[in-house]
Amino acid sequence: MSAHTSSLQERKRRMAPPQWARRCLRGIPLIAGLLLVVSGAAAGSSSASTTSVLSSSSPPPPYPLSSSRRQDGFDFPAAAEAAVEALMSTYANDTGLWGVPADPWYQSGMALQAVLDYTAATGSRRYLDAALHTVEQQRGPLPWWPEGGGEFRADSTDDTGWWALALTTLHELTADPEWLRVARLDEAYMFAYWNTTTCGGGLIWDIETREYHNAISNELYLALTARLSLLLGGEDGGDYYRNQSRLEWDWFAASGMINAEGLVNDGLTQDAACANNGAPTWTYNQGVLLGGLVDLHAATGDAAYLARARAVADAVLASALLVQDGGILTEPCPAGSADCAVDAPIFKGVFVRYLAKLDRALERLEGQRPYYAFIEANARSAYDVARSRNGSGTGDFYGYMWQAPFDTSSLARQVSAVNLMVAGL
Repeated sequence: MSAHTSSLQERKRRMAPPQWARRCLRGIPLIAGLLLVVSGAAAGSSSASTTSVLSSSSPPPPYPLSSSRRQDGFDFPAAAEAAVEALMSTYANDTGLWGVPADPWYQSGMALQAVLDYTAATGSRRYLDAALHTVEQQRGPLPWWPEGGGEFRADSTDDTGWWALALTTLHELTADPEWLRVARLDEAYMFAYWNTTTCGGGLIWDIETREYHNAISNELYLALTARLSLLLGGEDGGDYYRNQSRLEWDWFAASGMINAEGLVNDGLTQDAACANNGAPTWTYNQGVLLGGLVDLHAATGDAAYLARARAVADAVLASALLVQDGGILTEPCPAGSADCAVDAPIFKGVFVRYLAKLDRALERLEGQRPYYAFIEANARSAYDVARSRNGSGTGDFYGYMWQAPFDTSSLARQVSAVNLMVAGL
């Protein structure tokens, strides 16, 4: 790892995007001590800040997240409720963000998605007002990136993608066209950084430097355009987003980022070769890709996309690096490593979220859920081993590794756990 300092460190203080490249190639130091204090006093204070934006009187959501809620066996509803309660105890009403002030901004976008998924899956609108408050608070111009002009247009394309995807879910829950409008605006912003001068296309990650074709930015664009095509259907723009999603997948599939094991590495080399850089096969890179392919299949009816999604999922489950200790999802980054203190703990939840999406699609099409047992095994392990039993009355907090004792709490760890528990609903 590079140890160079960066003049952008202060500007990135609230972002620290989840990129191996920024840590390696640009050397922004990871911020130490981004820990949530799991105590009754701290949790009580945080909980109080949410009171004005929490509501339980709203009507039920317009659609269920899952087509089937298997609740025989592990008690997913109770575990999900307790995990979300703990996450919401870290919510700051003044900013609409979760965690502590030093937590990366993009992680609150992912927290928003997790809360909205919980809302959709359970029918409870207890936290919907908080979600709306977050969007209103955060949609203004970003202080570290005034060129973005607000509406979640950040200085890295992946950060914009996380928030835009959450907005599509918010639109589905509220039927408010405003959130669809902003998501479409964000898609256009991301595509403005499609770079055909190097690597034959693809989104670049860092907008300021115009560098690095990475996996996650392109996967998020695939997922966003596929989602928009489904939401718009035959309406104006539906065909455009479907074609954009195909364009992204065609480029991605030919880029070399998918290695011989069928797993996605972090990105391409920054030279004329534009080759696979051999960087870690983070679990979230596998998850967002397969999720985007599931929606692209739904938008086009082309079974090849669903087959590729299954191939990615199966490659993960067959990986001795990513699945360890009898079937538990594991990040390719050791616990306690400074290089993985901020971003890596959130990745596994992203994979499981999209694995559940694939699982539900297969249930609708084939009447079976081939990945449900894997999801349940991970939830059981996390609940039995990695859950904090501090008795604070603020729900359940979870550690980094789902097969190891609870280490500490953080926003990333908790969002990941919420995704895991909601995946089983």
